[in-house]
Amino acid sequence: MRLSLPPRLGASRPRTLLIGALLALCGLVVGAVIHGETGTGGFWVGVGLAALPLPVVALAVRWLGPVAPAAWRAALFAFGWGACVATLVALTVNGLLVRWLTAEPARLAPSQPDTLELTVIAPMVEETAKAGALLVVWLGGAARGHRVLVALAVAGCAAAGFAFTENVLYLGSAFEQDQRLGSWSLSQSATAVTFVVRMVVAPFAHPLFSALTGLGFGLAMALGPARERARRNGHRWRVALPLAGLALAMVLHSVWNAATSLSFFRFAAVYLLTLPLLGVVCWLAVSLRRRELRMIRRTLTHYVAAGWLAPGEPAALGSPGDRARARRAARHARGAAGARALADYQRTATELARLRNEATLGRDTGDFPGREHRLLERLWQDREFASATTLATAEPPPTGTVARPD
Repeated sequence: MRLSLPPRLGASRPRTLLIGALLALCGLVVGAVIHGETGTGGFWVGVGLAALPLPVVALAVRWLGPVAPAAWRAALFAFGWGACVATLVALTVNGLLVRWLTAEPARLAPSQPDTLELTVIAPMVEETAKAGALLVVWLGGAARGHRVLVALAVAGCAAAGFAFTENVLYLGSAFEQDQRLGSWSLSQSATAVTFVVRMVVAPFAHPLFSALTGLGFGLAMALGPARERARRNGHRWRVALPLAGLALAMVLHSVWNAATSLSFFRFAAVYLLTLPLLGVVCWLAVSLRRRELRMIRRTLTHYVAAGWLAPGEPAALGSPGDRARARRAARHARGAAGARALADYQRTATELARLRNEATLGRDTGDFPGREHRLLERLWQDREFASATTLATAEPPPTGTVARPD
């Protein structure tokens, strides 16, 4: 199944345009609020500096391509949700809750309302708002076949979008302050300090928090019921795991925010404690991608004996390097149309492998024979050109090696 926007939201052009219009409307409101805080100069400086990490996000989405066809659609939706919807929710709700909790007669009377917002309200509101992207994608069914890996990707893109808009605000405000005070030396520039802290020292903070939520959603899908008799227990997992992941994200976010007000050494201790957790998330993503590639190679071998694929194609279609070389060769041979045909061939083969794997695991795939037949027909349309190109550009296995069964 493709990683794309939920079918209810992304199945038709009018609905896709509606989603884009709603995200754009939220973005315009958020942009107007930030512009009011930073001024024109600060706003555009903030946008320019905050955009610097975005190529890394694009590369991460492209890295998912071999195992998550059309991943850019869900990534674009999640990024837009984080940058526009989640930030609008945070800008609105954070302040309202602080005023509601501290206004007379005070429901809470903290000595420092800013501390309340920083360590309690902001983590709860922001993590819940970012998790909305996961909820929309999950309820739409777009992530059924990908589970943990796609949940981590959607959560990461939503967090990257949120961090982008937040960085525009902080960097733009710092630039406006430098303009007002005339502080342009690197040692005195608020812009330089803000850039180093947010973009160099800790650019991973929001993606790491949201990754815990994504892990909860992904595990809920992966551990969901595969058989009819497990549906009742599976439903409990599907509710508990996302909530647990969201709670962990809130706790880590709160600890991180609290650490920013501590001494340098105490903050450094919290910072160093988060690095192993970041390493675990990255290792998990790499491991899951490798497992998905092995699944593609293993499952597609079933279609070799039936003549749908040529011997050697499953290995090439399960290799990111071979896939990229095949697309380049197709573009060189037939231009953009050839590249599109080859990319569609690879995407269809990936969907076919995932569909058959789901059926083998006993999961609900809907009309499996009908869906399989439609995918095979799509595969056959460009098979003559795509199969020959795939095999011609595939890298042969090293001499003397023996293929291991997956």
